[in-house]
Amino acid sequence: MKFGIATFITDEGIAPAALGRAVEERGFDSLFIAEHTHIPVSRETPYPGGGELPRIYYRTLDPMVALSSAATVTERLLLGTGIALIAQRDPIVTAKEVASLDLVSGGRAVLGIGIGWNREEMRNHGTDPRTRARLVDERMRAIIALWTTDEAEFHGEFVDFDPVFSWPKPVQRPHPPIYVGGGEAAFPRIAEYGDAWLVNAIPPDQLAPQTERLNQAAGRRVPVSVYAAEGRPEVVEGYLALEVERVMFFLPTHPEPETLEHLDRLADVAARYR
Repeated sequence: MKFGIATFITDEGIAPAALGRAVEERGFDSLFIAEHTHIPVSRETPYPGGGELPRIYYRTLDPMVALSSAATVTERLLLGTGIALIAQRDPIVTAKEVASLDLVSGGRAVLGIGIGWNREEMRNHGTDPRTRARLVDERMRAIIALWTTDEAEFHGEFVDFDPVFSWPKPVQRPHPPIYVGGGEAAFPRIAEYGDAWLVNAIPPDQLAPQTERLNQAAGRRVPVSVYAAEGRPEVVEGYLALEVERVMFFLPTHPEPETLEHLDRLADVAARYR
């Protein structure tokens, strides 16, 4: 089982280059970071975690910029979005950004995606929350076409463009891995174009039956990466028994000294199972 880090990179925490270097030096295989373009002042949509929305949501750096910074000081670390809010992203721009990250990192980009939860945030991007799932699927099909076709075109309900040239193409073939976030409603999405399930850190006893249903829906064994897991040995052992591909520990957002101390503790946990 592999171990990675999931976190929010903000203007108040450790810088992305320093974080990327520290994560790789401690033997983690991946760094996945969250995305929010902005947070509307109106707080109509309840925070899924309950209570007040944490400060880190208001202050996230752009993930492609942050991951590119981390790419310049690392050699092996997978650089992923956890998650990119495709319902709020132009597919042509996103295809170019991810392909560019894949190029500058030497083929280490991973596109983690989801449909999102903040309805006001979506509306500010011109997205109708009621159709966001269909929108995400269509935009992902368009992104894949832009990555894999020299003269890409797409004609759908939400995305429509005649043949275009879009370079760079990704280093990875046929394209960077797509990790699909969400619950069981995301299983058809994973079956169609997902390379892995990026599941929030639900307890192992709940994950086991869901994983079985996912594999049945996809007609194949789908790799599972657990996002924002606790760094407790008993939790890790539960995921180990399920043979998940990767556990990504949640790293709180702090200035560099505190972050390095926390990373050291998480690295000690991971070292027990390598």
